[in-house]
This record gives sequence, structure tokens and C-alpha cells, in this order.
Amino acid sequence: MMRTTTILLIAGLAVAASACTESRRARNAATWSDQPADITCWTYGTETFSGRSTGKVEYNDGGRIAFVDAANGRYTTIDGECRVVYLAEGEEAAAPAAAKAPGGLAGPVAPPPAVPEA
Repeated sequence: MMRTTTILLIAGLAVAASACTESRRARNAATWSDQPADITCWTYGTETFSGRSTGKVEYNDGGRIAFVDAANGRYTTIDGECRVVYLAEGEEAAAPAAAKAPGGLAGPVAPPPAVPEA
């Protein structure tokens, strides 16, 4: 009984350890590699940037991202909500479709209607 429990425990730990490696590899590849990425950013539901980096995208604690823009070769920093999609080795990005802003907003948000005073 004790031997069976030990074998099951070891097998369970092996499965749990291998399950984390795929996500860890992806995170490490995005953090430490120099892969290009497609970047789309929004501010208040309005798309403010859509482009590609030449390599690594850096993040800071304040929510700002920094990268070299592939279109013009300039170092670019952006504040806002951004979606960064790293391209696989040798992969070309598909033609950018009309991306929706986070939260499903497609454009500027209208203010609420005025409430008449009584």
C-alpha cells in the first residue's frame, strides 16, 4: 500500500511539473528572446497604435511598453492597453484584421445622457 501511494505521488508530481513547462517556455521566450511582435494599443477604446516591433518588447511597472518600430526603425514608447503577439520563429503575421479594443469597445465611448433636473 505504501509503495503504491509513493508511485502515484511521484507520477502525479511528474505530470504537474511537465504541465508548467510549456507555459514557462513561452514566457521565457517572450521575455528573453529577440522575437518580433505584432502590437496593437488602445486608449479609452480608440486604437492608438498598430504595428510591429523589430525585436524584443520591454515592459515597465507603469504599463508603458518600449520597442523599435519595424516601420520606421525608431525607438517607440507607448502608454495604454496593448496587445502584444509574439511571432513564431520564421512566421509572418497575417494581414491585420480590424482589431477590437479590450472590453469589446469598437470606438470612443459616448457620455451618458443628461438627466433632466426636476
